[in-house]
Amino acid sequence: MSCCPRKPSGLAREGRGSSERWFDINRDLRINERIRAREVRLIGENGEQLGILTLPQALQYARDRNLDLVEVAPTAVPPVCRLMDYARWKYEQAKKEREARKNQKSVLIKEVRFRPKIDDHDIDFKVKQILRFLGEGDKVKANVLFRGREMAHPQIAKQLLDSVLAQVKPFAVVEKPASMEGRSMSMILAPASQPAAQATTQKGAARESREPAKS
Repeated sequence: MSCCPRKPSGLAREGRGSSERWFDINRDLRINERIRAREVRLIGENGEQLGILTLPQALQYARDRNLDLVEVAPTAVPPVCRLMDYARWKYEQAKKEREARKNQKSVLIKEVRFRPKIDDHDIDFKVKQILRFLGEGDKVKANVLFRGREMAHPQIAKQLLDSVLAQVKPFAVVEKPASMEGRSMSMILAPASQPAAQATTQKGAARESREPAKS
C-alpha cells in the first residue's frame, strides 16, 4: 500500500509525482541578484504557486513585498525560487539549532571495575555506583579484571556479572552481554525506560507492604 512520504527535517520538495525530489534548504542559497536564471518558478511566502516569471519580474515582485527572492531548487527547470525574509529565516534556523544542541544530553559510558575475589561489601558499593550512573542517564561498563592464574576461571567473572545484573535489572537493559576482552570480562548496561523502572519499584514496594512484619 503506497502512502505519501513524510517531509524530512530541513528539506523542501521540488517537482510532483514520480519526479518529486527533496532538496536541502539549510545550505547557503543564492538570493536576489545572485540568481543567474532567466526565468524562475515562483513560490509565495505561504507556499502558494505563483507561476513562471522572468527573473526581473520575480525580483520586482519580491521588492514590492519587502521580501527576498531565494533560489531553493537550482537544478529544477526552471529553477524554483521562494519569497521569504531570508535574514529572519537564517536567524530562526540558527536559534533552533542552538536550542537543539542545548537540549541534547551526551550519553557517557562509565566504567565500574570488579575483581574476581571481590567481597560482598564492595559488590554492594559498586552496584550502588552503577545504579547512580544509570539514574543519571549514562551507560555503564561493568568490567571484571583478571590477574595471573585468575584467567583460568572465567566462569567466576560470569557469575559475578550475572549477580550484578540481577540486582540492577529493573533499571538497566543489557546493551552488550558479558564477553571476554583480553584479560577482562565486561558487559555494557544502558538505562531502562524510566516508566518501566518506576513500575518495578512500585510493585516491589507494594509487595513489601503486604508482607507481615517480622518480629
